[in-house]
Amino acid sequence: MKQIFRNIGSGIWRWFVPERSSFYDRGLLALTFTLMGIGLMMVASASIKEGPGGDMFYYTKRHLIFLILCMGCGVVTLYVPIEKWKAWSSKLLIGALGLLFAVLIVGRTVNGAKRWIGFGFFNIQPAELAKIALIIFLASYLVRRSNEVRGNIIGFIKPLAVVFMLAIMLLAQPDLGSVVVLFVCTFGLLFIGGAKLFQFLLIIGAGLAALVALIIFEPYRMRRVTSFLDPWADPYGSGYQLTQSLMAFGRGGFWGQGLGNSIQKLSYLPEAHTDFVFAILGEELGYFGVMVVLFLQLLLAMKALKIGRTALLRQKFYEGYLACGIGIWFSFQTVVNVGAAAGMLPTKGLTLPLVSYGGSSLIAISIAVAILLRIDFERRLETMHVISRESDE
Repeated sequence: MKQIFRNIGSGIWRWFVPERSSFYDRGLLALTFTLMGIGLMMVASASIKEGPGGDMFYYTKRHLIFLILCMGCGVVTLYVPIEKWKAWSSKLLIGALGLLFAVLIVGRTVNGAKRWIGFGFFNIQPAELAKIALIIFLASYLVRRSNEVRGNIIGFIKPLAVVFMLAIMLLAQPDLGSVVVLFVCTFGLLFIGGAKLFQFLLIIGAGLAALVALIIFEPYRMRRVTSFLDPWADPYGSGYQLTQSLMAFGRGGFWGQGLGNSIQKLSYLPEAHTDFVFAILGEELGYFGVMVVLFLQLLLAMKALKIGRTALLRQKFYEGYLACGIGIWFSFQTVVNVGAAAGMLPTKGLTLPLVSYGGSSLIAISIAVAILLRIDFERRLETMHVISRESDE
């Protein structure tokens, strides 16, 4: 028996730390599959009372199909050279704008929001595709217009004008959460690209003023903010979802109630398998499970940023900006989702990367992970070619 466990442990170690150089980042792939597995497990548990027609596993089966689609999209993306994304950056952005416009005309309305385009079994949420399209475009812009970005405010404002167009489309749905994600990714990439500090202070001040105005003049957003500040003031009204989420964390303790033993998912916490799946995870797996998932999300974001930093040091600026933008996206969206579930931030309707239920989000993030793998693959391939030439000489 000891020999069996020793062989298993040795096999796992060789997989993560192969004797020969691997052509891809096995750690990143393992992180992705681990988070997908946790997500499938938690969606199955959190949605067990949600299925229409009495089907307890309705959302679980759909989520599994989404994961299979994600793997297919990931494999296709791996075969696309990074230079192709750079060449297609403007077309992808125009396509994202077209989808955002289309959703306002033919989109489906769910819970008062018009964010999805229906295709029979599958609904596309253009906002998720717009995130990756914007990052691909901004990375290309920073390479083409690096002197403008560093030299004057015009080069700084041009990408913000693009984000502003996307924001108008998103606010019409309405989807303030995605707007905030786009602006944070844009500011992060512009900062990495060398924009001046006073430009950031000026635009951030204007952005905060606009955000406050959007909240004040929209009653439902104002209710979200007030319920976030004091959810117990109206526990059966505007603060209902947050109070139920906090109860779930409270019941979890350190080790949790056990997988499948959540009470809050039994019609108490609405949409538990989507935006608030983290609360159910906290109730069933406790503080320990919460920390494990947060650590995995941190590793995922750090992997992206490390790949980006390595590319920038090798003068591969497009690849570096692209990877860093993806890392900023993953980390910020995780913070917002977890913060909303824990009552530290207002509810924004953003998914937990690779964990929450949602086909469009899963596919967009899977494509982003595949792009990271491709960037790292091209770097490893180039290194091996250099070593091969040196050995031949």
